[in-house]
Amino acid sequence: MTTARDARFMGVALGLGRRGWGKVWPNPAVGCVIAQGDRVVGRGWTQDGGRPHGETVALEQAGAAARGATAYVTLEPCAHTGQTPPCADALISAGIGRVVVAISDPDPRVAGRGIAKLRAAGIEVREGVLRQAAARDQRGFLIRVTADRPMVTLKLATSFDGRIATQGGDSQWITGAEARRFGHALRASHDAVLIGAGTARADDPTLTARDMGARRQPVRIVAARNLDLPIPSNLTETARQVPVWVVHGPYASPGRREDLIAEGVDLVEAELAPDRQIDMGAMMEALAARGLTRVYCEGGGALAASLLRAGLVDDLVVFTAGVALGAEGRPVLGALGLDSLAEAQRFGLADVRRIGPDTLTVWTRV
Repeated sequence: MTTARDARFMGVALGLGRRGWGKVWPNPAVGCVIAQGDRVVGRGWTQDGGRPHGETVALEQAGAAARGATAYVTLEPCAHTGQTPPCADALISAGIGRVVVAISDPDPRVAGRGIAKLRAAGIEVREGVLRQAAARDQRGFLIRVTADRPMVTLKLATSFDGRIATQGGDSQWITGAEARRFGHALRASHDAVLIGAGTARADDPTLTARDMGARRQPVRIVAARNLDLPIPSNLTETARQVPVWVVHGPYASPGRREDLIAEGVDLVEAELAPDRQIDMGAMMEALAARGLTRVYCEGGGALAASLLRAGLVDDLVVFTAGVALGAEGRPVLGALGLDSLAEAQRFGLADVRRIGPDTLTVWTRV
């Protein structure tokens, strides 16, 4: 049975872990609290770039007070030696008396070994405290390990009649400043921001997280089958400061490849689907292979529809403005090819809130 104290301190650890979202890939964003009774003696979370790990930071803060204390960790402590020593060994060496773990780590290098190592050292281990909340927080890492793809958040900003632009393409700005600022916070909480080639050509975006004090910017990704992107652009001119990856098909022009590489752009090749567009599953597999765990899509209707058709969207973040653009406006989604309502993917409502004059709804895969 979960005690009130265990739930309280694990809740604090989860909040600490979220501070690493978008900054620690390919590692998981882990939070750790070390407590002596009701007194917190150490707090930590995975640092930028993925190290040091949350347990190491918390133990360093706790010092000698860690001996006999309880460590609350949002993910099973690692048991393998990578670029840092195992966190399970660090907890044992510090004399921790009890470890409370939210969820186990499915990484084959860990997968129960961390918990087994702690128990073998005589440390009491309690598992599953705030399991559901931790699993949601760790979805990006868990999906990457178990499904070979990152978690995908699809963001849509639309009029209340489902349009993203006027017939002539005017879209700035459908939503208000508060919604745009919230969108920048969402960018900062993901490893990468994804758009399609059409959006890159039409908007010439920078895709950085601005006004957030972001210490580590998300990777900026463009899905461009034929590498048909403008040079120069806001993306190419800043590619050496903030990474730009372009996902392309196997038949992209060698000349275009050379031009973009010369600008500092990193190219990622992916297979094509039967419709001769980039295969969304292959793209996500390639991004996961590079370590990405959380991808935030701000593409247009065609890219959004492709991700939905492929069943790759985990969260829908929809900003709705109090304006109507009419049937002649550009729809928020491209064609999904549905013949019946039963074929439509369902999402469950996770959050509703007011953001300035607009409404934010968050829908999650069911």
